[in-house]
Amino acid sequence: MDFWQWYVRRGRIDRRTWWLQYALPIGVLSVLALMADVALGNSSLESIAMGETGYGPIVTTIGLLAAPASISSGATRLHDRGMSAWWLLIGLVPLFGQVALLVITGFLRGDGGPNRYGPPPSAAPTVGQQPLPEPAPEPERPPYWG
Repeated sequence: MDFWQWYVRRGRIDRRTWWLQYALPIGVLSVLALMADVALGNSSLESIAMGETGYGPIVTTIGLLAAPASISSGATRLHDRGMSAWWLLIGLVPLFGQVALLVITGFLRGDGGPNRYGPPPSAAPTVGQQPLPEPAPEPERPPYWG
């Protein structure tokens, strides 16, 4: 998998892929960024816990750079469950939304068969079955900046 496929994912992914390729690496990177901010004196754990100050510039930068990959992986995980990416907006509901989104994306099993977002991520043909046809290549899109 190349960088852009990790950064902007399409189709469906299973729970294992979501945890191992997205949730855990982004979580570890966020903790390392917080430790770097604290070590450099950009932020204080006590003031963050009290809600007095925000995070430092390293955590903010890492958060902004990881946001597209996090949104993309969440959408493809929801697609595996047959749900629209619009369900990501439930994460905007304080506390309940984040917990619900974590349960939906990280703990609930995806659809066993094909759904409107494609075949299941582990759709390997069994013995005696015809292999699945290759998906049609995506049409080229013009660049956004003209």
